Amino acid sequence: MIRVLLADDQSLVRAGFRALLDAQPDIEVAGEAADGEEALRKVRELRPDVVLMDIRMPVLDGLAATRRITGDDALTGVKVVMLTTFELDEYVFEAIRSGASGFLVKDTEPDELLRAVRAVVEGDALLSPGVTRRLIAEFAARSKEPAAAGTLTELTEREREVMALVGIGLSNEEIARRLVVSPLTAKTHVSRTMVKLGARDRAQLVVLAYESGLVRPGWLG
Repeated sequence: MIRVLLADDQSLVRAGFRALLDAQPDIEVAGEAADGEEALRKVRELRPDVVLMDIRMPVLDGLAATRRITGDDALTGVKVVMLTTFELDEYVFEAIRSGASGFLVKDTEPDELLRAVRAVVEGDALLSPGVTRRLIAEFAARSKEPAAAGTLTELTEREREVMALVGIGLSNEEIARRLVVSPLTAKTHVSRTMVKLGARDRAQLVVLAYESGLVRPGWLG
């Protein structure tokens, strides 16, 4: 059972998400929060698998709350998905760097919301379902200057190749086709790369791909 915490200052938004999520046999809403401070308390108390976190909330905004959650070693199993009104919200890029596993536009289709919740728990998706080449290009343009690639020395040549493909937004299936391997093999390479680099999830792997200089803006095709 996937346990979800809803953090949004609009009660109608929470009610809509709760109705959809609780109707699924494999998902349950563990709790709700109306501001960032309450969300932080509920996360520590309930230890949900996923937090659907609104970016703009009173008392403590979703971005600050996400930093505290992802920075707490006791909460490493909690995945945060940011909720935003606009697809390219200015805070989305900072949220990903802060450790969020992705983001969802609030008016996303119900089946896409469900797919996204399940995907982040599995660690298979980047920013499901809103990841686009344009989003990654925007993120890359806003990212800081690449650091030395020394952090990648533990990776094999194939793992670097896979990481670069993750960095330009390819799914495991697309990576498999590009490298002419099975999707399971591609997934294994991605997982091993994440473990070696200490990445929480696929989103952080993309951040590392850009910040190490392995992938640079303009490489999208």
